[in-house]
Amino acid sequence: MNRLQNLFGKKPEGLLSVYFTAGYPALDSTGEIIKTLAANGVDLIEVGVPFSDPMADGPVIQESSSVALKNGMTLPLLFDQVEDARKDCPDIPLILMGYLNPMMQYGIEKLFEHCKKAGIDALIVPDLPFDEYCKTFKPLCDKYDLPLIMLITPETSPERIHLIDDHCDGFIYMVSAAGTTGTRDSFGPEMIEYFERVNGMQLKHPRLIGFGISNPTTLKQAQDNSAGAIIGSLFIKCLKTEPDINSAVNRLLTTLNHRP
Repeated sequence: MNRLQNLFGKKPEGLLSVYFTAGYPALDSTGEIIKTLAANGVDLIEVGVPFSDPMADGPVIQESSSVALKNGMTLPLLFDQVEDARKDCPDIPLILMGYLNPMMQYGIEKLFEHCKKAGIDALIVPDLPFDEYCKTFKPLCDKYDLPLIMLITPETSPERIHLIDDHCDGFIYMVSAAGTTGTRDSFGPEMIEYFERVNGMQLKHPRLIGFGISNPTTLKQAQDNSAGAIIGSLFIKCLKTEPDINSAVNRLLTTLNHRP
C-alpha cells in the first residue's frame, strides 16, 4: 500500500494539499518547503515543475514558474532536492505536477524511474490527453506503481468522469470552475451543485477540490464537498511576501484558519 492509499485510509476527509513551484522563491528552497509543510500538518504536497507556458495556471503561479526557471531549476535538480527531503519526510505523499512538454523532453520512462527513486507518489499532468494517458502513461503507472491523477471540471461529461474513475488511481482532481488557477471569496451555487453532482456519482476514488481556495469559507466548502482541498496560488503569494519559508507556511495556515 503506497503513501497515498495510506493517507486516504487513515484520513478520508478534511485533507489539505498544498502546491508550490520547485525553485521558487529560491533555487534551493524545495527541500525546506517540503519539510516545513510536513512539520505543520499539511497532508499532501504537490511539487510543481516550472514551465514557460503553464496554460492552466493563473498569473501568480505563472510568475513563480518564470522565476524558478530564471533561478535555474531543472527536472534533474528537482529530483535530487526531493530525494534529499524524503529522508526527513518519509511518510507524507508527494505529487509531481507538471506539463507534458518538459516530461516528453526528459523521456517518459526515465521520468517514472526518477520519480520512483526520488520518492514521488503520483503525477499530475494537466495537459495530458486521456487517450495518450491510456497509450503511453498507464503501462508505466502500473509498472512503477505511480498513479496519474486526472482533472475534471464542471464541463466534464459523466461518461468521461466514469472513464477516469475506472482507469486512473490515486484520487480525482476536481477543478472548481473552468479557467485558470487563482483565488476567490466563495464558491457560488453552480459550483456547489457541480460538487454535489459528482459526489452523487458513487465514484470509486476520492476527490480533492482545487482552484480558487483562499480563505476559511472556500476551504470549508471544498472540504465539505470532497475529501479535501488543494491550495496553490495562495501559498505562492505567501512565499512572495513573507521573509522566510516558516513565516510563509504560518501565514498560509493562519489565512485559512486551518490548524491540524
